[in-house]
Amino acid sequence: MAERTCRVTVNGRTKEYPAGTSYREIAEEFQPEFAHQIVLVFVDGFHLQELGKTVQKDCELRFVTTADPIGHEAYKRSMCFLLVKAVHDVAGHDRIERVRIHFSLDKGYYCTVSGRVELDEAFLEKVDARMREICRERMPVRKRSIHTDDAVELFHELGMYDKERLFEYRRVSKVNIYSMNEFQDYYYGYMVPDAGYLKYFSLHLYDEGFVIQMPVMEHPEEVPAFHTSPKLFHVLKEAVEWGDCQGIDTVGALNDMVTKNDMREVVLVQEAHQERQIGEIAKQISERGDAKYILIAGPSSSGKTTFSHRLSIQLRVNGLCPHPIEVDNYFVDREHTPRDENGNYNFECLEAIDIEKFNEDMEALIKGKEVYLPIFDFKTGKRKYETRPKKLRAHDILVIEGIHCLNPKLTESMRDENKFRIYISALTQLNIDEHNRIPSRDGRLIRRLVRDARTRGSSAARTIAMWPSVRRGEEENIFPFQEQADVMFNSSLLYELAVLKQYVEPLLFAVDRDSEEYLEAKRLLKFFDYFVGIGSEYVPANSLLREFIGGGCFHV
Repeated sequence: MAERTCRVTVNGRTKEYPAGTSYREIAEEFQPEFAHQIVLVFVDGFHLQELGKTVQKDCELRFVTTADPIGHEAYKRSMCFLLVKAVHDVAGHDRIERVRIHFSLDKGYYCTVSGRVELDEAFLEKVDARMREICRERMPVRKRSIHTDDAVELFHELGMYDKERLFEYRRVSKVNIYSMNEFQDYYYGYMVPDAGYLKYFSLHLYDEGFVIQMPVMEHPEEVPAFHTSPKLFHVLKEAVEWGDCQGIDTVGALNDMVTKNDMREVVLVQEAHQERQIGEIAKQISERGDAKYILIAGPSSSGKTTFSHRLSIQLRVNGLCPHPIEVDNYFVDREHTPRDENGNYNFECLEAIDIEKFNEDMEALIKGKEVYLPIFDFKTGKRKYETRPKKLRAHDILVIEGIHCLNPKLTESMRDENKFRIYISALTQLNIDEHNRIPSRDGRLIRRLVRDARTRGSSAARTIAMWPSVRRGEEENIFPFQEQADVMFNSSLLYELAVLKQYVEPLLFAVDRDSEEYLEAKRLLKFFDYFVGIGSEYVPANSLLREFIGGGCFHV
C-alpha cells in the first residue's frame, strides 16, 4: 500500500511530505530562510500549533519565530519551565516548597524560592549551569492530555496546591501537562519543542529573590543588561505582599473567596486599602507645602481620571483646593499633528502637544493671573476656549493629568520644587498560579476593551487591533520616565477580573473567526475560563473600576 502524502505550502512553495511528518521537521527544512528561531506554526491561517504536532492533510503553514509576539511569549513561557525544573534539580525536589514567578521587572521576571535552600550567588550559579546543561542536552518538552480530575490529583501529589485549587474550578474535561524528564507542570499557552531552543537568558540575584533576564522581541538572540527600577520594584513587591496578606495570591485563591466567603467584605477591604493610599499621597503633598503642580502620568487604562478625582477629594480634606487640568486639551490643531511611519496621526508623541502654550498658561495660573483655558474639540480637531477665565488663590493647586506628565520636556519652564510627580498603573498582583503570570498589560487591555465598548462603541476587534500601537506609545513616552515619580500608585484591584469577566466575554465572543484579532480574543476567552465571575453590585460608586464598567459617581 502506497504511503499517504500531504501537500504542504510554505511561503508560496508547495512540497509533499508523508502524513505524520512533524511541523518541526518541516520548520528545520525552512529555518535557513528565517532570521530568527521558528517556535510555533499557523496551520491554514489561524490555527496555531506547537511544532510537535504532525501533518495529516493538505495545508498551508505560516511559521512563527521568536521575533513575533506569540513566539516571543512562547519562548519566555518555556524559559520559566526550564527555570523551575533547574531549581528543583539543583536543590532537590524534597527541599523546595515553592518557586514563584511574581512579576515583570526590567526585561525579565522577578522570582523567589522558599524551602530548605539558601538563595545566594553560589546557588544561582548552579541553577544557571543546570539550565545550560539541559539546553545543551536538548531535553524534550513533552505534552500529554489528562482528565481534569486526574490533574487535580496529580498536582496534589506534587505539592502544587495552587494548581490543585485552580483546576477544581475548570469546566473543561482535559488538561495539558508538560514534562521535562520526570518533572511535570502546567503552563498556560504553547511551548517550544525542547530546551535546546532556550539559549538566551541570564540570572541576577536581587532583593530577596532573583531576576531571570530574557531577550526583547526586537532582538531575540541578545540578553540585555539588567537595570534596576527600585521605585517600581517596591510597588510591585508591596502588591505581592498585600495579596499574600489577603490570602489572594492566585486565581484559585480568588475563586475560593468568591465561592466560600463574603465577597462584599473582600471588595470593601480592597477599596479601603486604595483609599488609604490615596489619602497618604494627599497628605504627602500637603506636607510638602511648595507643591503647586501635581503631575499624574501612566499607561492606558490605569484609571488616571478617577484617581485624579479621588486625589482631589483627599487634597480638599487636607485644606487644599485642587483644579484639574487635562494635557489633552493642549493638542496642536489637527493639521499640525505629527504622523507615524504609516501616515496615521500620532497623538501619543510629545510633539502633538503645544508645549509652549501649556507652560505659559500653567505659569500664569500659579502667578494668580486670569487665564482662559482651552478645550480641545476632537470632532473639529481644533482648540476652543472656556467662556470664563480661571484664577487661583493662595491654597489652590493644579492637578495635571496626561501621558507625558513625567517627561521633563513637557514642564520645562516650571520650577522642579513646585512639582509633585505621580506614576499610576494597574500592576496586576494576581497570577494564574505560581508559575503562570498575568501580565499587567493584559489587565489594562481587558479594562480598555470594556471601557471603549461602553463609551465609544468600539468593537473588541478594533480595540485589540489598536493595542500594539498604544503599547509602542507607552514604551516610548511613559515607561522611560516612571522612576522619576515622587510616588507610584497601583490602581489594580485583586477582585477586578472576576467582575470584568461578565462585561468582556460577550465582546470577545463577537470577534469574527476570520479576523486577525480572533486569536487574541480566543486567548483572552480561554484566560477567563479560570475565573468564577461575580456581579458588579458590590463595587462602590467611587471605585477606579467604575471608570471602565460605568455607574460611577464621577464624570469620566
